[in-house]
Amino acid sequence: MDFARPSKIEEALVLLASGTWDILSGGTDYYPGLRDEPPEAPILDISAISELRGIAREVDGWRIGALATWTDVIRADLPPAFNGLKLAAREVGSIQIQNRATLVGNLCNASPAADGVPPLLVLDAKVEIASAQGRRVVPLSEFVLGNRHTAMSDTEIVTGVLVPERAGHGVSSFVKLGSRKYLVISIAMVAVRLVVDAGYVAEAAVSVGACSEVALRLGGLEQALAGVQVDDIEAVITDGHFADLDPISDVRASAGYRRDAAQELVRRALREALA
Repeated sequence: MDFARPSKIEEALVLLASGTWDILSGGTDYYPGLRDEPPEAPILDISAISELRGIAREVDGWRIGALATWTDVIRADLPPAFNGLKLAAREVGSIQIQNRATLVGNLCNASPAADGVPPLLVLDAKVEIASAQGRRVVPLSEFVLGNRHTAMSDTEIVTGVLVPERAGHGVSSFVKLGSRKYLVISIAMVAVRLVVDAGYVAEAAVSVGACSEVALRLGGLEQALAGVQVDDIEAVITDGHFADLDPISDVRASAGYRRDAAQELVRRALREALA
């Protein structure tokens, strides 16, 4: 069989257990990746599995289905803590791409410049994975392992992204730098989430993408920001808070430029979140 389009997740899992498949949802990364060559593996099209659609509020948080598109994210009724994710959604290609591409597909593609990863990291997101043997939940920070490499096996499929209740508090923002304003791969990008209480930072989450093989939370900076008066936030930021980044030099930017840009983007994202 070269192509299958099941309507139930159970059917998809049986097929995955029987051999190696290329999983297709929106296809906005898959088809360009073929480079006019035919697929090497049979295609498992999951777009007809209705239970994988939608964004829902649950008892212990929020669930973003594996087939939720970027447009679904933009239109969803979500608290301000998700504003960074919504801003990232508007940066993904054109409106036509946003209508078709899925957030989960962006994660599974595992590009260092995946726009969805930084804003989900600051939301403490987890990835729900299913196989014929059952389901498991993996923190996003442990799901994306490297460039085009995830913790998912060939017999598994991502069924959704989970955001815990505690991460739905505060305000957030997302800032992306590219060689032009739209339709561009990131040189660097930053997501932040802040919980402010009586003029002081009660909680901070900061992540940087496109400046390492995988997007990273800046734990040292988060600790430094906690308890700081909001007017003094930018004074706290130092070069040392970005030591864990490992940017590369390529046709878009040098490693040094990326590191400097990341620091400036963090400042801008913090200002925008507070505004």
